[in-house]
Amino acid sequence: MADNQRPTRKNRVKVGKVVAHRINLLFFIIVFLFTILILRLADMQLINKEFYTAKITALTTYKVTTSNPRGQIYDAKGVPLAKNNINEVVAYTRNYTSTAQEIRETAEKLSNYVTISDLKVSERDKRDYYLALTENYQEVYASLPDDQKYDDFGNKLAESVTYNNAVDAVSEDDIAYSDEELKVVSLFSQMNATPIFNTSFLKTDPISAKEIAVIASNQSDLPGVSVQSTWDRVVNENSLSDVIGTISTEQTGLPAEELDDYLKKGYSLNDRVGTSYLEKSYEDYLQGKRTTREIVVNKKGQVVSDNIETQGQQGNNLKLTVDLKFQEGVEDILKRYFDSELAQQNTQNSEGIYAVVLDVNTGGILSMAGYQHDIKTGEVKKNALGTITEVFTPGSVVKGATISAGFEHQVIAGNQVLPDQAIQLANSAPIKSWFTTAPLPITASQALEYSSNTYMVQVALKMLGQEYVPGMVLSTDGTEEAMTKLRESFAQYGLGVSTGIDLPGESLGFIPTEFDVANYLTESFGQFDNYTPMQLAQYALTVANGGNRLAPHLVEGIYQQESNGESGDLIESIQPKSLNTVAISPEEMAIIQDGFYQVVNSNSTLSTGRKIGQGANVSISAKTGTAESYVKDKDGKLVYTSNLNVVAYAPSDNPQIAISVVLPHETDLSGTVSHDITRDIVNLYHSLYPMN
Repeated sequence: MADNQRPTRKNRVKVGKVVAHRINLLFFIIVFLFTILILRLADMQLINKEFYTAKITALTTYKVTTSNPRGQIYDAKGVPLAKNNINEVVAYTRNYTSTAQEIRETAEKLSNYVTISDLKVSERDKRDYYLALTENYQEVYASLPDDQKYDDFGNKLAESVTYNNAVDAVSEDDIAYSDEELKVVSLFSQMNATPIFNTSFLKTDPISAKEIAVIASNQSDLPGVSVQSTWDRVVNENSLSDVIGTISTEQTGLPAEELDDYLKKGYSLNDRVGTSYLEKSYEDYLQGKRTTREIVVNKKGQVVSDNIETQGQQGNNLKLTVDLKFQEGVEDILKRYFDSELAQQNTQNSEGIYAVVLDVNTGGILSMAGYQHDIKTGEVKKNALGTITEVFTPGSVVKGATISAGFEHQVIAGNQVLPDQAIQLANSAPIKSWFTTAPLPITASQALEYSSNTYMVQVALKMLGQEYVPGMVLSTDGTEEAMTKLRESFAQYGLGVSTGIDLPGESLGFIPTEFDVANYLTESFGQFDNYTPMQLAQYALTVANGGNRLAPHLVEGIYQQESNGESGDLIESIQPKSLNTVAISPEEMAIIQDGFYQVVNSNSTLSTGRKIGQGANVSISAKTGTAESYVKDKDGKLVYTSNLNVVAYAPSDNPQIAISVVLPHETDLSGTVSHDITRDIVNLYHSLYPMN
């Protein structure tokens, strides 16, 4: 190199400085990038560790739950009421790596081996099936305008958004499938909706042994497809079918209004659960325990581990307190008498007939039977649930509770004598008992035996703070307070409040919030508030056992379920549940019990229930009642009718069963058909289970 071309010292220094600056800049850039990396790592490992850990776990770990067969329900003698029918179905288990196109191909092959008569395929199902083919999706995607693929900054839209846009872009011609193709669409939509590692039972026609064999022999061509056992709930058609209740299907799954509660308990969205009555009340026992698996998958989609975290078990069985034989016997009695009265044109305006039988010592429901009568069409059908949902005016059967209120609030003492007399208040029609002609001194017990309205009105007046004087002007002061006291006393027997029954949906009765002093007085002899037959039976039970109000219950015990579905060892026995004790003395309760006894067993011509005892195989105690009212017949004409009601228990000296019988709107005002029904129910029970 020539001398004049060699870099001068000055130039060399200058070049060196440039290089140094660049090295320093590069160093600072590296330091800056490392700083960002360290901060990012700190954010991921320290500040937001839980977020990123959860994100990684969500991608690699799956929780899979599997339900087991539901518990079955039996009557008191072991007769199945609700059971599981085990059957073979086509199942599909989704793999971690399964693509929509692979699922479509499997569905196409499977369609050759099964039949589907009930095709239910939505427009969305058809479009999803069409797009499952990769080339179809690519073609539709390519045809989308840019604003359906990219945002304003040129970034790709979220895959879910783009896919929905592609779904909308599929033409009707593309999804004009034949019935045979729709069969494949149906299978595909069910399989594609299956969560990863979960198993779905596909809806097809029942599969035959030949189809099972064919599917098994083609297993290698049907990835994820198998034949498995599942169960269908079958409720035997009988008088307790409605009481058993219903369960949801796999398609409906968990009820929306209770979704959060069920999910917190570990249920899956498609679990079948009880939706009404016994199936719902005892869901926690019947459902059983789910099997829970934890499956961990690596980035390649390979299963790293598959562990059972919780071993499931079948649901537990229920054994009821009701013997179906007795239940059906009670129904036969009700139907026979109702049909006879209907033939005589006495019950053409009646809504039906109902009876409840309870175990006095446990509260166990021995029978809850009823028939509903359509006044317009004349149709008569079973309605056991009417015993807890239908309400009726009770009439004089409640007079024992009125006497109890008098004792509790100390307006009468012991077997106090009051005159049965016409109650003549100023500016009102007289109130009389059915036998009132002249003043007749009667005791509290006789007031029940003869069914004295005027005795009850005098007790009610005393609770109002007023003594009866003929022609008196009735003060309305304190009416609300007195009604509250009277209703609270009634409630101690179960009238107008929850009975505590182990079924949802019971009516509390019809208890008007608006009333006047006249309503208060008629309440004292059962002509205002309305009650259910179950409430009236609980009232009879409470009198029978000396004042201990027990909750009615249908379930006797919870039992393990054996592999064949039958009941094994007892897990839990349903114990009597005392709700309250009536706030009167044993001596006062004995007066009420004596009144009930004399109603049936006295020789007096004024006793109102002597017919109940005629032909009875054991001694019966009871209180009869009527409640007169006008109702409209099917043509809209007003007809004068009477509710014929009875509450009873037997045997009188050692009560074992309590009964209520309700026959509303009978046109034979002097009829005693409810008395005959009560006696026949007692005799039927005694013939099946002899009472001492």
